[in-house]
This record gives sequence, C-alpha cells and structure tokens, in this order.
Amino acid sequence: MSKKIKLQDLTQTDAKEEKGTPTTLDQIWGDTGLGKYGTNNFEEYKNYLNSLNRTDIHAHAVKIGILPIDNHEILISRLQREFMRHSSSFITPKKTKEKKQKNSKDILRILSEGR
Repeated sequence: MSKKIKLQDLTQTDAKEEKGTPTTLDQIWGDTGLGKYGTNNFEEYKNYLNSLNRTDIHAHAVKIGILPIDNHEILISRLQREFMRHSSSFITPKKTKEKKQKNSKDILRILSEGR
C-alpha cells in the first residue's frame, strides 16, 4: 500500500537553468564574476595555477591583490581561498519549500497562556 502524495508537497521542475538572485549591485548590472579570474570553475582555476611558473604566479597574485610570498604552497593555497571567496559571492543557495508545521493542542495551550 503506497502513501498518497499531496499536490502541495510536489515541486515542478522545468529546463530553466537556475542562475540565482543577484546579491550585489555589480550582479544586478550584469557582472558574472568572470572578469577577475576568467572562470568560476575551481578545477579550471587550479589547472591554470598549476600551469604557471613561479614568476607568473607572483604576477597573478599581484593582479588579484594578494601580496606574493616566497613559499609556493602557501601562496597557491591563498590564491585558491581567494578564488573560492570570490566565486561563492556569485552563487546563491536555492530556496527550498518550507513545510508548515502543525502545532499540537498542548503547544497551542502553552503558547496561549501568556495572553
């Protein structure tokens, strides 16, 4: 015996790509976040960093606004953290459908005592 699904509990999907809600003025004006790094994909950015030599990584860090340091691993991790911070500002979480909770008689009695 299967449980009958109510119409209110169903969500309809379409083929539309979810782009999210703009959260900054730049996003309202059409900024996609590609200008600073050229991509929003972390794997592409990581591959780009791996293809650079030490001098190019220092120049890239200056361009991004990070003070380059001699330790290569720390500089790469800082660049990756800054990239994640930048790209996450262009992603908004999906809104989920909230289910209404029905309160029991005991809860309603306790809440009405303060009236």
